[in-house]
Amino acid sequence: MIEARFRMTLPGDLWIKTVSEAFPDATFRLLTGMPVDDGAFELGEVLADDVAAAADAVRDHPDVVAYERLFADDRRALAQYRSTEPGLYEFLSESAFPPEFPIVVEDGRFEFELTATREHLQEVRAMFDASPLDYDLLSVVGTADPDALLTDRQRELLDVAVRRGYFEVPRECTLAELAEDVGIDKSTASGVLRRGQGRIVKSFLTGAADPE
Repeated sequence: MIEARFRMTLPGDLWIKTVSEAFPDATFRLLTGMPVDDGAFELGEVLADDVAAAADAVRDHPDVVAYERLFADDRRALAQYRSTEPGLYEFLSESAFPPEFPIVVEDGRFEFELTATREHLQEVRAMFDASPLDYDLLSVVGTADPDALLTDRQRELLDVAVRRGYFEVPRECTLAELAEDVGIDKSTASGVLRRGQGRIVKSFLTGAADPE
């Protein structure tokens, strides 16, 4: 699977585009949201030097029909609100891969992440390329498929090693005994263990594993 992060111009005349362009130094974070029959229900956060003015602009926009402030201080405001504009969700649903929250909006542009296969990500990029909206691909990170991380032999040997206490301190079985249990020689067992452990450690540290 691939995790990709995009920055894109907000489509159309969405209310959050209007508000964010009026406060270009503010950050508007959509923490969660869902479309409803006549709009969208959302939990949003505003981060700004003049946070009160930016939050009030959200509250006072004609497309925001219900607004409840949950928290506010000198730099941050948190609120839940309902709007009559589901356009952002309609646009994103066309990709068939809902973005992961939070969605970050700054000065008329929004950043979001998608997780998909490489083939599906290419389809999404083709759709964005065909759109009149400008976008940037900020990052692409491969994530390991747990089922594909280890070979069958690596998985078998590591499983036996754990059950036999090979990784305990002190060890409860030797490498030679471990190799004998799975029917291979000691040198082969050492190489299989080393490669399997290496792939697990690399996957943990980087979120990806090299293919065999």
